[in-house]
Amino acid sequence: MPSEPTITLIRPQQLTAKAPYAYAAVTGPGQFVFTAGACPLDTDGNTVAVGDLAGQTHQVMANLATALQAAGAQLTDVVKTTIFVASSRREDLSMAWDVVRAAFGDHDAPSTLLGVSVLGYENQLVEVEAVAICPQPNT
Repeated sequence: MPSEPTITLIRPQQLTAKAPYAYAAVTGPGQFVFTAGACPLDTDGNTVAVGDLAGQTHQVMANLATALQAAGAQLTDVVKTTIFVASSRREDLSMAWDVVRAAFGDHDAPSTLLGVSVLGYENQLVEVEAVAICPQPNT
């Protein structure tokens, strides 16, 4: 009889505990990692770089890397991202995109870039979620 699939919810101590959700979920060894949207929050749960889209995007990518690492993956294991920017201006979307692309370097996984009207935290301008492959589960 096949074993039941497992889901491990990841809540890294390096990220704020104020978020009411897990930062990532891993489904079995060598399987997928699904992250929550990485937000521009510090360890106390405060939005950083208020009004600074590039600054917030740098924090988002650092938080995404931390969540992935806690799940046993890294940015180069990402197979797809979705980037949400609280703006209707293409210039703002491009600015966020440039920071995200720089964080990924030569690893140009498929991505969707969206302008949205509002995001979940006060003064939040950007959020990035990812799907990755977990080569070395760290559960």
